[in-house]
Amino acid sequence: MGNYYLYRMGLFLAGIFPLKVSRVLVRVLCDFHFCFSTTDRRAVENNLKVISGRDEVPAAQVRAVFRNFGQYLLEFFISSRCLKPDFIQSNVRVQNLEHLNEVLQRGKGGILVSAHLGSWELGGTVLPMMGFPLSVVALAHKDPRVNALFNRRRESFGAMVIQTDVAVRRIADHLQQNRLIAILADRDFGNRGMHMDFLGRQTMVPKGAAFFSLKMGVPIVPIFFIRSANDQYEIKVYPPIEPPALNGPAKVTEDMIRECIRKYLTVIEQEILKNPSQWLIFREFWQPCA
Repeated sequence: MGNYYLYRMGLFLAGIFPLKVSRVLVRVLCDFHFCFSTTDRRAVENNLKVISGRDEVPAAQVRAVFRNFGQYLLEFFISSRCLKPDFIQSNVRVQNLEHLNEVLQRGKGGILVSAHLGSWELGGTVLPMMGFPLSVVALAHKDPRVNALFNRRRESFGAMVIQTDVAVRRIADHLQQNRLIAILADRDFGNRGMHMDFLGRQTMVPKGAAFFSLKMGVPIVPIFFIRSANDQYEIKVYPPIEPPALNGPAKVTEDMIRECIRKYLTVIEQEILKNPSQWLIFREFWQPCA
């Protein structure tokens, strides 16, 4: 059975069960995944060892990553049913939202950088509901049906989707429309990133956010949608990272990109260290550099 049918089944089940029941079922399914997927469990465990700096990590902490991934998917599935203005008012706490307003007041748009941390898809639906013009850069799924399913959900709340294969052309247009462009900046899915020190080890990270910030002269705003206690949520917005002013048609150099990445990567590292069980990466993250 392909992922498409699993996603459709998840949408169906999430739509018929009460939320509390769905959360329990998801936890059980994630525990099965934890127990029987040796490859995923080993990858998560090794990632947590790097984050913690320890040779061993408790099994409960590894299991928590699996459970948080299940909650992330559940939140995505039930968003159309439960994500209402009163839900946001009661369950979402916002820190420093004025940074987004400050960027938009300049009229040139801005780039939001986040990570595969917390419930980033839910954050991508909450921000448009709060009135922010949001465009999300999304990697296309291999199955076009899965791709269409995810994009319909994202766009149903007002976000616009930019697929990675056309991002170079579209991002500049969206910035000129004074939109906020959301990019996940922790994992590179191709070989066009930049080798950086990340949580103490070298790995390849995406460089698109830094490039467009420098090229278009727009700030980068780190932002995270973190799950807190009792199924509450917190939007954490950091101060804008301003690009240096370029003189005329000055070229964006690799050193400039590296310096820009280092600034927001430090913020991403801080958030992962605070919430290691919400960093939802199921592969060995630190691979030898070519």
